[in-house]
Amino acid sequence: MYGNEGNFDLYIYDLLKEAGITAQYQATDIHELQQALAAASKHQTGEQGRPDYIAVVEGYVLVIEDKRDQDKLCLRDNGGSISQTVKATTDYAVNGALFYARKIIEGSTYKKVFAFGNAGDAKHHTLKPLFVSPDDVKELDTVETFENFSARNIEKFYRYAVMGETPPEELQHDEIMTKTKELHEQFRNYGGLSDREKPLVVSAILLALQEKKYGFSLDSLTGDDTNTDGEKLYTQLEKSLKRAKVAPEVKLNQVLKQFEFINTRPVLSEHNEKLKKSPLKSFAEYINNEIYSAIELNSTPKDYLGMFYGEFVRYSGGDGQTLGVVVTPPHITELFCDLVNLQHDDVIFDPCCGTGGFLVAGMHRMLNAAKTDTQRKHIKEKQIYGIELRDDMFSIATTNMILRGDGQSNLTCGDFFKTDASELQLKQITVGFMNPPYSQAKKRNDAELSELAFTEHLLESVLPGGRVAVIVPVSTMIGKTKEDRQRKAGILKHHTLEGVISLNKNTFYGVGTVPCIAVFTAGEPHPKDKLAKFINFEDDGWVVKMHVGLVETERAKDRRHYLLDCWNGTRSDFPSAFMVETTVEASDEWLHSFYYYNDETPEEKNFVESIADYLTFEANMIFHGRGYLFGVGGGDEHT
Repeated sequence: MYGNEGNFDLYIYDLLKEAGITAQYQATDIHELQQALAAASKHQTGEQGRPDYIAVVEGYVLVIEDKRDQDKLCLRDNGGSISQTVKATTDYAVNGALFYARKIIEGSTYKKVFAFGNAGDAKHHTLKPLFVSPDDVKELDTVETFENFSARNIEKFYRYAVMGETPPEELQHDEIMTKTKELHEQFRNYGGLSDREKPLVVSAILLALQEKKYGFSLDSLTGDDTNTDGEKLYTQLEKSLKRAKVAPEVKLNQVLKQFEFINTRPVLSEHNEKLKKSPLKSFAEYINNEIYSAIELNSTPKDYLGMFYGEFVRYSGGDGQTLGVVVTPPHITELFCDLVNLQHDDVIFDPCCGTGGFLVAGMHRMLNAAKTDTQRKHIKEKQIYGIELRDDMFSIATTNMILRGDGQSNLTCGDFFKTDASELQLKQITVGFMNPPYSQAKKRNDAELSELAFTEHLLESVLPGGRVAVIVPVSTMIGKTKEDRQRKAGILKHHTLEGVISLNKNTFYGVGTVPCIAVFTAGEPHPKDKLAKFINFEDDGWVVKMHVGLVETERAKDRRHYLLDCWNGTRSDFPSAFMVETTVEASDEWLHSFYYYNDETPEEKNFVESIADYLTFEANMIFHGRGYLFGVGGGDEHT
């Protein structure tokens, strides 16, 4: 797209433009920056300084230097600092950008400068930012885009990446962890609740609290032995379910049955001397004050009930798999919406909906895209469907959707495989999302429960031309068993594989499953010449933080933006180490690692280093009496 090395500047310009940044090439029309650069030649001759690009975004200066050779990224002195000799500033990108940044700070009122040293070509390059202030130079992580430096993001990026402030998302995660730990301890100490029951108690109380607007008060929970707190709370959650139009009656009863223990277990309603109230009232007060009032459920795509569930399991010493459920992280459920380009008129379906994470994210995205209240009402009532096998998870998912204002809660409790695909198509499903149960097909007679079996049935349940995204273990895409290899062939015969994205191994932190996302178009046979995308997204900007878990870094937004650019075809100059486009066969391993090839052209120094390494190895072989590797000059000593 950008041709040879001479067009690297054009590539950088396009990246800036994509981020909405207006940059000038080797010039600026801002007077004081002109003055600051008037005698700022990198050759230090007192002549005009001309950075490759210069821009001002929300009061921050961006100054950019490009080099066509990746070896010319940065030169450091013996102490490891970025060298500022004349040769360094003229020949190396980072050094030159730093030189210009310091001149700007010295000669203008601008005191916050992001200096970028970029080296390489459109396909293979490094974009290295620095933050330069009057007192400091801070080296930042490399980037693939300028998204973090756009007008909408630069101030946040400065606060989090430069100043080290904790992002709100991480504070929120920490807060949820703290609240979950405190709840877990209360449940354990005063309720005798099982792992399965803990998230149900949270769900029941959240539903009952919905009735506050109709006169319910926590003051009514008095520890009465006749009309117990459990009865009172159960009555309120039943009202909440009926008010949400949970129908038919059998479904309402199915949900209520999961909450019966709240009504019937005496220890939850009895007055506790230490608490000075019943455990249920204590739980309800905590959830009301610390969770219900603090969480704006309708304004976020995050599955808070799912997050509570995952933390309850973790604090109980489990990993989710012991209870049959692994909750999909919110950043993945939101990514699914991007990968299928979810629209307001889509109909989404999750056949293994768990706590409802995919449905929550999908509904949030569609509601934001809708233009009218009529469209929003239709989305809630007619465009969201889910199936869940487990009664308790079904009740939590139903609660989740009700709390989000889902008017009909089109969820059913049942076995996806016992649901006819042609009947599901009558719901006009255009998008399928799924995180199926893992590792259920451990024996030959369990083959129908494999992740690929779930995937195939979902593809058959979606209208032709619909989009399907699933998150499964990477082993699923290999097809180790005969049955799975046959299913892969069947999928290509009837559906199109768009691509597979290999994910961060810690995506399901603490579970030990290495996942990938596979995306398909349903009902359209895979063309022989179709180029599917295989992406290595292990470096996604999310890292494991000690005692916290998986947290987002400031790099995550940049990495996600780059991924979607490549996925959507808006960027064609990508290294094969990140993405490969290729035709596929059923017998292939549908993973980036299978198709990857090294497309970097070796440089002269790499060749010299390889020869030197080989000669060192050969000398050691001879020195230790093992002769020549290839039998040259070794006589009869070789065998």
